[in-house]
Amino acid sequence: MTPRQIEIWSTRFALLGDPTRLALLVEMHRKPDLAVAELAERVGITENAASQSLRALRDSGWVRTARAGRRVRYSMIDDAVVHQILHDVVGIAHVHGHPHSARHPGAGGD
Repeated sequence: MTPRQIEIWSTRFALLGDPTRLALLVEMHRKPDLAVAELAERVGITENAASQSLRALRDSGWVRTARAGRRVRYSMIDDAVVHQILHDVVGIAHVHGHPHSARHPGAGGD
């Protein structure tokens, strides 16, 4: 790794120290393409708190956005390292039928 890559990953990992951000990532991993209101409800926080945390996650490269009409949908970036971190460290499983549940052994929610 280059010094710049180390700096980037250090910043990205620091964001995971916040329980709200980690909870949002876990929810997006379980069910991608959710709006702020849906994520806030699932995590049990206000929409404002969710928006602020999602902005930080997006700015650091954990999350991507897509417009669906007037709504903005949030998903984790499609990065094997990020997905593996959530599987191995956090120990989460996918919802049955999730698009990449077949790519990760034991990730089918069983």
